[in-house]
Amino acid sequence: MFKVYALYSPNHDKIYVGYSSNLQARMRSHNELGKKGWTIKYRPWEIVFTESFATKAEAMKRERELKSAKGREYVWKQVALKYDLS
Repeated sequence: MFKVYALYSPNHDKIYVGYSSNLQARMRSHNELGKKGWTIKYRPWEIVFTESFATKAEAMKRERELKSAKGREYVWKQVALKYDLS
């Protein structure tokens, strides 16, 4: 099982989209363990939403969709709903 996820950094007003077969471990990497990469600059991250897929290929396809302009628009709408940002 693979999860596609969207994260939000309230402190920096940034979003991040990714996928993982172990979301709990991946979140620890984003928020605590990671020593390099884009996400360490904008900690802490909170999960906005997740979607489950049976295969890695399906998860990668959905991740690409969410990283497109329309996909990011969708993610920002989810952030606005969750954090009541009108």
